[in-house]
Formats: sequence, structure tokens, C-alpha cells
Amino acid sequence: MNVIVVGSGIAGLTAALHAHESGHVVTLVTKGALGDGSTGFAQGGVAGVYGDGDSARQHARDTLDAGAGLSDPAAVSILVAEGAARIAELIARGVAFDRSPDGQLLLGREAAHSHARIVHAGGDATGAAIARALSAAVRASGITVVEDAFLVDLVVVDGAVRGIRTLVDGTLGGLDAEAVILATGGAGHLYAHTTNPEGTTGDGIAAALRAGADVADLEFVQFHPTILDSAPAFLVSEAVRGEGAILIDADGRRFMFDVHPDGELAPRDVVSRAIARQAAAQGSPVRLDATMLGAEMLAKRFPTIDRVTRERGFDWAHEPIPVTPAAHYLMGGIVTDLDGRTSIPALFAVGEVARTGVHGANRLASNSLLEGAVFGARAAAALRMPASAPLPAPTRRGDDPLPDRTTTSPFSRPALQQLMWDHVGLLRTDDGLAQALDVIRSWRATAPAPRDVAAHEDANLLLLAEATVSAALRRTTSVGAHFREPALIGV
Repeated sequence: MNVIVVGSGIAGLTAALHAHESGHVVTLVTKGALGDGSTGFAQGGVAGVYGDGDSARQHARDTLDAGAGLSDPAAVSILVAEGAARIAELIARGVAFDRSPDGQLLLGREAAHSHARIVHAGGDATGAAIARALSAAVRASGITVVEDAFLVDLVVVDGAVRGIRTLVDGTLGGLDAEAVILATGGAGHLYAHTTNPEGTTGDGIAAALRAGADVADLEFVQFHPTILDSAPAFLVSEAVRGEGAILIDADGRRFMFDVHPDGELAPRDVVSRAIARQAAAQGSPVRLDATMLGAEMLAKRFPTIDRVTRERGFDWAHEPIPVTPAAHYLMGGIVTDLDGRTSIPALFAVGEVARTGVHGANRLASNSLLEGAVFGARAAAALRMPASAPLPAPTRRGDDPLPDRTTTSPFSRPALQQLMWDHVGLLRTDDGLAQALDVIRSWRATAPAPRDVAAHEDANLLLLAEATVSAALRRTTSVGAHFREPALIGV
């Protein structure tokens, strides 16, 4: 079968390798260079190695609890059942996870995990190690790689996907295929503050929406609690808190236990909201105190964070550092079955672009790399297989007709990002969401046809912004990462 994989993070690389090794003719298309994207920035690690007292069953329970009751138990069961094989595969492909002197895998713990079960590489450079190893494996395999190719749209013929349209060096082109696997990542650049690298503009989800694919759970955007409050955005891994670091207010008081019994290891949505509220109340950033861990341990366990914080003038071994939340991960996306199939025949989706049902309303830390590996392999295996079960019911896509009017606020990407940050961020209100939807629809109604990559990205962000706000308006109750502030009566 002639297969196109779009995207070269852990999900796309895994899918491409498995499809190639199963005898398919694979072309991997990536927006930047091979291995670019969010995977290479992942610090924490890969959940799924169980020590004494831990088990896949407990990992599943933690995942379901973090998902606030909206995860798909079948998808979660697959994630934890197949995780060990995928981690072993990463090791076999050359990922050197950190080990103790006697050769045992070192295990870290992050928020909402009941046990230490996260393997890591290079201390806090797990994603970079994975991206290097899998990219090298793809190069060595002979898989055709097309770099610096922007996904413009999917080609749909007689209701099935039969290829993609691309923009390369300003020239429109296309590639034919019998199946397309989207692994294009999330849409962090919907927001003014994000951990995501440049280029995460929702291109795959937008192309799927235009083709008529079902999406769901776009309202569930995860904000990472601890980004160094120093531009450009730099993530301070949750594993730092897993090792014992604490969050303190302007007076040096530890405040998280006022909010949740798990303190700093509460689910990410809880910690992020608590940090945002505390910072607003005191008029200054909260601080992450890791001084009790000592300079030697910090430098060894978190070498990347140690280097960057020092480069920016912070000595985190001796003083607390200022942190703030930022948009990090999209739990929703293109609806898939348990093998990556979407509602359009011959179109698959894996990784952050997909809504497998694993994450529910809030992703458990370090499940994203695991999900990419597990479901990337499953999608490749399913290329010749019939669907085993119907897709889960999607939410509406939010594709109501655009209003025939203009707005006094001219569109720019920073304006959209600030609008989303202000009204579709950590704390949402009915009025704020309605205002955001009105502005976004006005911008879309007056947007010119895109001609270059930046304009196509803007169009994708606008389409996805409208779908995200529409989904947030429809979900009137708070759950997980979607938090609706109560309306003020009589105001």
C-alpha cells in the first residue's frame, strides 16, 4: 500500500517505521526538518515502567482519574497494556534511557501519578533523545522523506482520502496515496503563551475539518503549570516537583495544599489555575523552590533546565525561580477508533492531532509520548484491516455559518493569540467565550484567501479557534482543563 505519513514527532516516526517494516511504501512529509516538533522538547519522559507495588492497572486508574471521568477506558487499557512493548522498542532503536549504576531503568514521578513509573533520558531531555533515535532509524530505513513541506489540504475522492496537497518553496503540489496518517501535533500557537515550538498551528486538524472529519474535545486545552517567567517560554518539567520542589507565594508560603490534598502533585489543571489565581492576587509570579534538592542533584537530573535557568540569570539551586502557566497540550482533536481510523475512509490520525479518548478532560503527565508510540504502531498495523468497531460519537464541529459583517478590530496572529489567552484560557466565562466567538467569526468572514505558509497557518488557527470556542460554549459545566467561572448574579 502507498502510505503518506504527515508529521515527524514520535507518533509519525513510529507509524512510518512500522508501516515500512510491514511492507508498505511510505513517504514521510514534515513541515520542517525531520524530527522537528513538540517531541524533541519533551522533558519529563515516558510513563509505563512499573516498580514494586505498581502495575499497568494502577497506571490506568491514574489516567482515568486525571481525565476527570471522560477518558475512554478501552483506549486507556490499550495504552497501558502495549506500553511496555513500545518502550522496549524505543530502547532497541537506540534511545538510551537513564539507568542506575547496576543497569536498572531510573523511574521518575510526576503529578497525579501514584507511583514513580516514568523513564527518562539525558535527565530532562527525553524527547530529544527519542526524536534523534527515531529520525536516524527512518533515515536508515530508506523511507522517502519530504522536508519543509506544508500540508495545505487533504485530497478526498469519492468520500475517501487519496492524498495530500502541499506547499513547498512557494509552489503548490500534491502526493497521491492509498492512505494518509496525520501526525501533525497540536495547536499551541492559538495562545499568546505556549510551550510549543513554532509551527504548531493546528494544520492537521484544520485540514481534517475542511475535509469533513469528526473532531471532539477541542475545549480541553492543557496548560502546563510551570513555565519559567522569562521570555521566550521555557518549560520547567513537572518532574522537578515530582522530585520534591514546591510552589510558594510572595511571602514564601507553600500554598498548593490549600487547594488540593496532593499539593504540587495535583492534576495539571488544578495546579495551573491555582498558580494563576495566586499570581493575580499578589500581583507577581509565584515561585518554584527547588533549593532543597541541591546544586549537584539539579545539575545531574535536570541538566537542560539547570543550563537554561542559569543562562537567564537564575541560580535555582540557591533561590526560588518565578513560574507561570502556558498552553501546552490539546487533549481533543480528530476523532479516531482504537486503531487510529477517522470518520473518513483511508484517513488515520495519531499523536496529539488525534482524539483517541485516552486523555479525557486532562492528560496525565508523560502519557503523550507513550500514546504517540502505542497508537502510531497500531495505526500502521491497521492499514490493511477493516474497522473493528464504530467510532465514538463526536461533538459538533462548530461550523455554523459565518456572520455577514466586519469588525473594528483588524486581524493579526498576535491579536488572535491574546484573545484566546484572555477568554479561552485557564479561566473562562460565558460572556468572554461569546465575545471571542464573535470576533473570530468576523475575522474569518473578512480573511483573504491564503497564498503563503504564514497565511495558511493563520487560516488554520482561525478555523481551529472557532471550533475550540464553539466547543467551550457548548460545554456549560466545568470539568478537567475546561473551567467555567460562575456567572455573577445581578451584575
